[in-house]
Amino acid sequence: MQEKKERHSPSSGLTSFQAIGKRSFDLLFATAGFGLTVWIMLPAVLLAAVDTRSGGLFTQKRVGRGGKIFNIMKIRTMRHNPAIETSVTTENDSRITPLGKFLRRAKIDELPQLINIIRGDMSFVGPRPDVPGFADRLDGNDRVILSVRPGITGPATLKYRHEESLLAGVDDPERYNREVIFPDKVRINRSYVENWSFSGDMRYILRTVFPFLLP
Repeated sequence: MQEKKERHSPSSGLTSFQAIGKRSFDLLFATAGFGLTVWIMLPAVLLAAVDTRSGGLFTQKRVGRGGKIFNIMKIRTMRHNPAIETSVTTENDSRITPLGKFLRRAKIDELPQLINIIRGDMSFVGPRPDVPGFADRLDGNDRVILSVRPGITGPATLKYRHEESLLAGVDDPERYNREVIFPDKVRINRSYVENWSFSGDMRYILRTVFPFLLP
């Protein structure tokens, strides 16, 4: 009976003990990771500033835990084009610079999100944070997704690792993202939260770092 009480119900998210353990892991390894990769980040930010003719560090409002808005941090990979207003990015987006393509392919543009993890905005593993207008409109049991910090990687992120290539092959990327990809991500992310385990997080991290060893 005691074991049943300690298990969280499918719509309740992580227990307090699980949340503390997950946060402790994030804080420890994000701090270590920042110290090990800052020598990559700083030159990349400077090169990106020259390449994009703008600030090398890019911030954008995203929806975090509890629906709270935070500023996600990335290395800038795109030039501003006032004629293009969509937040949906495809593989052949004209705003992405040649250096930006390399930074995105190598995931170097994501390194500043270690700061987001240290600040408590994000986690290593979790639902990918969306721009306002998507995750903040979740209702019913789907809102369990907002009970955890969004992550750099996770099951939905891995499934749609090549999302930009996928969107480049459809006639209406915004509509396809809204009607097909986003609902599927909601299903995957809800399952992730409802069935969370530390070993699962470790598998997602390994699959992110070593995609060819752990397909």
